[in-house]
Amino acid sequence: MRWEDLLIAQRTGKQTPRMEHSRTEFMRDYDRIIFSAPFRRLQNKTQVFPLPGAVFVHNRLTHSIEVASVGRSLGRSVAEELTRRGVMSAEMAMSISDIVSAASLAHDMGNPPFGHSGERAIQHYFANGNGRDLANHLSKEQLADVENFDGNANTFRLLSHSFAGRRRGGFSLTYPTLASIIKYPRPSVGVKKFGYFQQDAETFTSIMETLGIPQTSAERQEYARHPLVYLVEAADDICYQAMDVEDAYRLGILSYEETRDLYMNYFDPAEDANVFRNLEKVCGVVTDRHEQVAYMRTMFIGLMVREATRIFCDGMDDILAGTFSKSLIAHLTDRLRKAMDTMASTAVERIYKHQSVARIELTGFAIIGTLIDKFIRALTEQDIYYSQLLLPFIPEQYRVGPEACVYDKIMSAVDTVSGMTDLYAVDLYKRVKG
Repeated sequence: MRWEDLLIAQRTGKQTPRMEHSRTEFMRDYDRIIFSAPFRRLQNKTQVFPLPGAVFVHNRLTHSIEVASVGRSLGRSVAEELTRRGVMSAEMAMSISDIVSAASLAHDMGNPPFGHSGERAIQHYFANGNGRDLANHLSKEQLADVENFDGNANTFRLLSHSFAGRRRGGFSLTYPTLASIIKYPRPSVGVKKFGYFQQDAETFTSIMETLGIPQTSAERQEYARHPLVYLVEAADDICYQAMDVEDAYRLGILSYEETRDLYMNYFDPAEDANVFRNLEKVCGVVTDRHEQVAYMRTMFIGLMVREATRIFCDGMDDILAGTFSKSLIAHLTDRLRKAMDTMASTAVERIYKHQSVARIELTGFAIIGTLIDKFIRALTEQDIYYSQLLLPFIPEQYRVGPEACVYDKIMSAVDTVSGMTDLYAVDLYKRVKG
């Protein structure tokens, strides 16, 4: 792969890039995303903990904004280092920060309500629920799309699909921004994570070929990642690790001492003695423990941005060759990897299995399963009176006629439900249940 090809400002739905605007094409991507309705709806989509409570924890919107902030810093750090090494010109490197921040801002826009349990609820409906009855009407690839429903693939669909009544090419974002969101550049058959639905295969392939991203497996139709995916992924990893711990502290799930240890485990008392001295000075002046935890979280993020920059730049040859394995975070030093494993295992045992999180999962399964079932039945039996009551609740851009194939009707229902906020899904569930 060549940076000259990877940073082309081609947009979906347009033949040639428009360069006369005072902002760069990638800045326009960022602005287009942040002013969109699907992005605003993230304010009422669960990140981990229920919304809202006495303590305002992170939702999908605040998480996305923070990931974009870290992504911008990470992109700028990488751009400066690549310029210093003579890999690219300063002018070309300027694009990296804009692309990474825009892709980071959008990376969760396709996630359904109720956090990751929303993904699992959709998967469960088609693999183990009433959706199993539809299997005979779908191809192997179409069935895999819904049985393995993935928020990342749905983000790509939301941003690039030409929905009815909307502009050609979806949001008409640049190819580099879209490619930087696709963590799993492959179809859904035989894998748990994938990058695009069958309806969006042509757009995906066009982006990969235009940017010069090679296919790594013709049999699996799998491509290499766009290099900037690694930076978007790292920004997301850094933020959710940092912020889930801080949220758990604010909710009283983790003690101050546990939270402090999780952050400070990343620093060696001997090698990083100045870090501990600075923390002691800050805590001597700032007595509010919430602020102390926020300061430790800041130190953690700064360290991880530096480390991710180093790993990315040192692994540049493998990344451009499409042979770099796993994520940037997976290549941390042994000490940092051990600290990350401790933080991750604590999150799994103490945070993600907490009763409040389990309640979200139970809610999500009941509501999402019911709504998808109702909408699919309404779309497949459109002449029935009850169906005619439900169909107006499907946004016009997602509606399909009675002549559409079963797969298109399923995707219409999935698009509708995955785009809902938590509160709207709860309200509509109550209405359809009487």
